[in-house]
Amino acid sequence: MTSLFPPLDPRPEGRMRRLRRGVPFRHVAPNLVTLLALCAGLTAIRMAIEGRFELAVAGIVFAAVLDAIDGRLARMLKTTSRFGAELDSLADFVSFGVGPAFLIYVWRLDGLGSLGWIAALVFAICAGLRLARFNAALADPDQPNWHKDFFVGVPAPAGAICAMLPLFLDRMGVPMPEEAAGLVAAYLVLIGLLMVSRFPTLSGKRAGARIPREVVLPVLVAGVLLAALAMSYPFTMLAITAVLYLGHMPFAWAAWNRRAAEHERAEHERAEIDAAERSDHQAPG
Repeated sequence: MTSLFPPLDPRPEGRMRRLRRGVPFRHVAPNLVTLLALCAGLTAIRMAIEGRFELAVAGIVFAAVLDAIDGRLARMLKTTSRFGAELDSLADFVSFGVGPAFLIYVWRLDGLGSLGWIAALVFAICAGLRLARFNAALADPDQPNWHKDFFVGVPAPAGAICAMLPLFLDRMGVPMPEEAAGLVAAYLVLIGLLMVSRFPTLSGKRAGARIPREVVLPVLVAGVLLAALAMSYPFTMLAITAVLYLGHMPFAWAAWNRRAAEHERAEHERAEIDAAERSDHQAPG
């Protein structure tokens, strides 16, 4: 009799016989973190409906923190799977596409009627398209190794944080009247377009993989200080984070162009060396 619940990650029958004794918890842990992120995103939507915007922002930020953990946890435990990647994309679309769009719409754009809803739709659709393109790019084996230092377009978690910048400013006391709804809608669409653009942004995946021993204590102190500031002045810190992220994009563009030029120059030199070696082999002895 076949099992009522099929395995999450189907494998050939021969391997399945060896796995019937059970699945180690380390195989489940990354997916559990992803599901918690999905729950945080869905809860943020509920909080937005109830008008509890601070808790809605907290839910999306918490989802972003969990999103930064689950992939690294899967790679650390060597439990990456196609199922986990698909589940992660679904959670990201809800938490960083639907959640922020719905939150900004309920907070300020509902006064614009259909135009406000269209702006929210554009942002959510751009987030979905960005995630689909990211998954497709992962399967490209011809990418140069230095591409891992960059994202193509603004990643979904960063886009979600940047999209909520007007709400952060409002909670900081910066006036965001109903008349500013049009500007908020245009800003939301702009962030959505940045997510699906070809604009390179720094990934930071390999940053901080190893920390020099002499800076371990300063890093720990800085981490505690940032955590204290985030808890004491959450919207101010989130606004600063969003502004700094948007401000880094011109520098990321310059770094991308520099690395691309270096790669093209190296490829050209390699092609010249290969051509010279072939000509030497073909020359009469």
